[in-house]
Amino acid sequence: MLASALGLVLFLAAGALAPTAARAAEDAQLVRNGGFEAGLDGWSCTAGSGAVTTSPVHGGTSALKATPAGSDNARCTQSVAVRPDSSYTLAGWVRGSYVHLGATGTGTADASTWTQSAPDWQRLTTTFRTGPATTSVTLHTHGWYGTGAYHADDLTLTGPGGDPVQLPAAPTSVTAGTPTSTTVPLTWPAVPGATGYTVYRDGAKALSTSAPSATVTGLAAATAYRFEVTATNSAGESPKSAAVTASTAPGGPTDPPPGGGLPAHALVGYLHAGFANGSGYTRMADVPDSWDVINLAFGEPTSVTSGDIRFALCPKTECPNVETPAEFKAAIRAKQAAGKKVLISIGGQNGQVQLASTAARDAFVASVSKIIDEYGLDGLDIDFEGHSLSLNTGDTDFRNPTTPVITHLIAAVKTLKAKYGPGFTLTMAPETFFVQLGYQFYGSGPWGGQDPRAGAYLPVIHALRDDLTLLHVQDYNSGPIMGLDNQYHSMGGADFHIAMTDMLLTGFPVAGDAQRFFPALRPEQVAIGLPATPHAGNGHTPPAEVTKALNCLTRKTDCGSYQTHGSWPALRGLMSWSINWDRFGGGEFARNFDAYRWS
Repeated sequence: MLASALGLVLFLAAGALAPTAARAAEDAQLVRNGGFEAGLDGWSCTAGSGAVTTSPVHGGTSALKATPAGSDNARCTQSVAVRPDSSYTLAGWVRGSYVHLGATGTGTADASTWTQSAPDWQRLTTTFRTGPATTSVTLHTHGWYGTGAYHADDLTLTGPGGDPVQLPAAPTSVTAGTPTSTTVPLTWPAVPGATGYTVYRDGAKALSTSAPSATVTGLAAATAYRFEVTATNSAGESPKSAAVTASTAPGGPTDPPPGGGLPAHALVGYLHAGFANGSGYTRMADVPDSWDVINLAFGEPTSVTSGDIRFALCPKTECPNVETPAEFKAAIRAKQAAGKKVLISIGGQNGQVQLASTAARDAFVASVSKIIDEYGLDGLDIDFEGHSLSLNTGDTDFRNPTTPVITHLIAAVKTLKAKYGPGFTLTMAPETFFVQLGYQFYGSGPWGGQDPRAGAYLPVIHALRDDLTLLHVQDYNSGPIMGLDNQYHSMGGADFHIAMTDMLLTGFPVAGDAQRFFPALRPEQVAIGLPATPHAGNGHTPPAEVTKALNCLTRKTDCGSYQTHGSWPALRGLMSWSINWDRFGGGEFARNFDAYRWS
C-alpha cells in the first residue's frame, strides 16, 4: 500500500512538472552576439556610435562601448525572430549614465528599462509579450544626448525562438486600375509573410513598395505595358506573379500638366518677404532665375485661433531696400510670365495657426483668398509648425481624423482648391516630427502620454494627396528619426535625406500598425527640404552630401549603408530655407542644384 501511494505521488509530481519542463525546453537565449565577443556582428549602431572595447567588460573579453554625440543618442539595435503570443525576458548588464535597454515592434506594449546612473556594472531586465501576429522584435540599447559613453554586455532575450523565415509565395490576382496617360495603378492581395513587394514593368524593375498596391509613373501615353509583381522578405524574393497588361490613356490638351505646371525637377525656396532675419532683404525682382517656386514667408494669423491670416511686406525700418506694393506685384507677374510659381506660405516658426472652430476655418478661407487675389498668387504653402497641429486623445486613425484643427484645415484647403480650380498649386513643409516620426508614434498613443503632435500632419497629407502638388518635409532642425530599416538617422548628411525620403516614397505602417498603412506619395510630389547655409538652420548638408542623396534616390548609387526600397528618377527636386540665406551665402545651394545632372 505504501509503495503504491509513493508511486502515485511520484507519478503526480512528474505529471505536474512535465509542462514546466517542456516550456523551459522551448525557451532559448535568442540574442546573437550578446556578449560582443564577435565585435558588432548582428548589431547596428546609429551614426557610427558603437565600438567594441576590451575594458571594462562584464563577462568574456569584450563589451559594447557606445558614445552619444550631438543629436545622436548612440542607439544600437538587433532584430530577433520571435513567436506570436509569447512571453520574453530581456536582460543585460550596463555601465554609465541614462542607459536604456528595451524592445520595440512587440505588437503589444513595447518594453523599456533604464538606469540614471551605473558607475559599475548594473543588471537591467524587462519583460514583454508579443502580439498575435508578431514574428520579430527589435532590441535596443541607447544612452542620452550630451552624456558620456555607456557600456553594455551579456545581453540576453529568453523565450521561444521564432520559426525560420520562409520565402513568400508569388502574389496572385494582380489587377490594373484605371490608367491615366502617364500612370497605371496596380493592386493585389497581401501575401502572408511578405514585408515588401517589387513591381516589374516589361521585365525591368520599376519600383518597390511595402504595401500591396503601387502606381507606376512616368509612362508614355497610348502605350501597352506588361506588369509583374514579386513578394519579398528577409529570406529573399518570390517568383514573379502572372503578368497583367494595361494600356495608358491617350495624351491630349485636356490632360492637366504634371506637377501643376512645374518643371520635371524644380527648386523651391522661401523668400523673406515680411522680414529680413539677418540675411538681408531680397526684392522679388532680384530673386535668381534658378528658383522655380517662390514661397512668400509668411502669412500669419491675427491670433492663434482666429484663422484670420494677414500678409504685409517687410517694414522699411527693418528692410530699407523694400519695394513698394505695386513694384512687388509687378515683379510677381514677371516671375509668373517666366514660368515661375509664387505662393503664399502660411505659418512658419512664429505663426501658430489652430483652426479649432468652424468660424476659424471660414476666416482662414476668406483671408487666404484675399491675399491670393490681391497679389495674383498661384497657390498656397502650408508651413504649420510648433503647436498648430496636434491630435486629440482617441484620434488614432490617420485615415479618419476627428480632431477639429485637423478636419477644419483639410476642409479649408479643399474649399480653396475647389475655388481656384486644377491650376491651384498646393505645397506643404512639415517638420519630420509631424510626418516620419509617425512610423513609431502617432498622437498621444493608444494609452495616452505621448506628444500629441507626433505624426499629426499625416491625416492632412493623406486627405489632400490628390490635391497636393508638392511635399517638402524639413529635413533640418530635427532630432534623430527612425527609418524603415528600424535604425535612427541623424540630420546633416546624405543618409538622413535618403532615409526620410524613402519613407515618403515607400509608405509605412503608422505607429507600427500594418493595418494603418500610410501609402507612398508619387515621386513627382516629393522634394527634399534643406537649409541653404549653416546660418539658415541646424542640419545644414554640404553640397557633396546633397548630391549623394540625389544619386541614391534617383539612381540607387552612393547610398551608403541604407538600402532604399526603390529608385525614383522622377523625384521632383529640392526645397530650401531660404532664397535670402542662399544669396547671403553666395548662391551655393542653387548652383549645386543647377549643376546636378538628373539623367
